[in-house]
Amino acid sequence: MNDFANDGLARNFLAGSWAEGDSGAVVSIEDPGLEEHLVDCAQAGEDSLSRAVDAARVSFDRGDLADMNPHARGQLMQRIALEIRAIADEGANLLCRESGKSLSAAHDEFEEAAQYFEYYGGMADKIEGKSIPLGPDYADYTEFEPFGVSAQIVPWNFPVSIAARSLAPSMAAGNSTIIKSPELDPVALAMLGLALERADVPAGSVSILNGIGADLGARLVASSEVDQIVFTGSVPTGQAILRAAADTVTPALMELGGKSAAVVFEDANLDTVISSLQNGIFYNAGQVCSAMARVLVHRSIYEDAVERAAALANGLSIGHGLDDPDHTPVVSALQLSRVEELASTARHDGVRVASGGARLDRRGYFMAPTILADVDPASRVAQEEIFGPVACFTPFDTEAEAVALANGTEFGLVAGIFTRDLARSHRVARKLRAGQVFVNEWFAGGISTPFGGVGKSGFGREKGLEALFNYVRTKNIAISLKG
Repeated sequence: MNDFANDGLARNFLAGSWAEGDSGAVVSIEDPGLEEHLVDCAQAGEDSLSRAVDAARVSFDRGDLADMNPHARGQLMQRIALEIRAIADEGANLLCRESGKSLSAAHDEFEEAAQYFEYYGGMADKIEGKSIPLGPDYADYTEFEPFGVSAQIVPWNFPVSIAARSLAPSMAAGNSTIIKSPELDPVALAMLGLALERADVPAGSVSILNGIGADLGARLVASSEVDQIVFTGSVPTGQAILRAAADTVTPALMELGGKSAAVVFEDANLDTVISSLQNGIFYNAGQVCSAMARVLVHRSIYEDAVERAAALANGLSIGHGLDDPDHTPVVSALQLSRVEELASTARHDGVRVASGGARLDRRGYFMAPTILADVDPASRVAQEEIFGPVACFTPFDTEAEAVALANGTEFGLVAGIFTRDLARSHRVARKLRAGQVFVNEWFAGGISTPFGGVGKSGFGREKGLEALFNYVRTKNIAISLKG
């Protein structure tokens, strides 16, 4: 068996073994902090995908996971968590260098991945049906059964943790899984295969393939052998996947984009707001679907909030991820160009640039930490997902106006409220069009709290107990006892 990587080539984890790309094809991976080649990764194509799908189907039909004693399946997942932690130092170093994120953030990602397997491993023997009373002449009950082959397409912003977020409940439920990794930073995710291999995951039950989304991803979701699709990424790609899923009538779980708003009332603790802003928009260079992208502030404290936000942005340490600074590069030259173009458009439209607003004059794909003030709620920069370190500030006067502004996009992933008034926090939270609402701390919650959106932010829920039931379907069994 080939190792995960040697001779400068990272390989795909294909049905329990390590495989090179179709016809030797590779994807060149770049270090965005240095703008230089890092490593090559095997590029899977039609042949690799066919082998992975066939192996997944055989593994599922054989019952490798579905027929495994649920307690044993949970123990297997606990072993995976241990093996993820064993590779975390090497994996975090790779993830930092290929994605641009800070080393501590990369370590956090591997730790979160391990925790997903612990959390859902603990649920593997608790997927319980129910008895339904139909009177003395019948016995009626429900069972939950796995879908079969789950196809999962993972984004580049948090490849390891998001892959684990979907893979862990999929395995807990007994599905076979094929993961399509992001072509911008697939190497650390491929390393997850090492943890699976060392934990003795049944061959064929999981494959991790790197390939070009328009080719490999499109082929995967269009396959008639796929029983479920799980996608995290952009709205246009999600829409294309849903069109393909319609042809095969394949159920899909969609976690798409966001343009989330924080509503800052006049009684808010601004220290808390600024602390949340640092995590909410500058963590991972703002490349977070649930980023604190819009900040709606009561007019009475608006200028103070903008001034303090600009001071925060101007005071962040900036550098390569290995140096573990506050602010790191975006993932690619293309991403940097998009972020800068939107910021430039806002500036030409008369938006006040309180800090940043352009790329930094240094090696690497660095966008300056940016605070835009007096942003028109109808403008492009307020309506489109930037996916970069850019926060848009807009004032409001009344609670009703704040709610209307917060709900004034096509997205509905998360939202935030900052206030000391408990009654108002409950009242406003119910009115906000979002799948998750943070109060007085952006990114409050965790693995056990359900996450997902409404509108163009998608549908279905990841994380928490609720997510587990996205990976099973209900079967009702009704038995007549009338002789």
